[in-house]
Amino acid sequence: MNSLLYIIALILVIGWAIAFFLTAVGSLIHLLLVLAVIAFLFGVIRKPTAV
Repeated sequence: MNSLLYIIALILVIGWAIAFFLTAVGSLIHLLLVLAVIAFLFGVIRKPTAV
């Protein structure tokens, strides 16, 4: 689950960067960045529970 959150965060950051450089849609760009940061923080906060 932890690595899945990192993958989601990476995809969202890449999507944000592409949209930022292409200046596609204004508010959607920042929404993607916020979602990526939230997903990354969840990945950092949660500890792996597998034994």
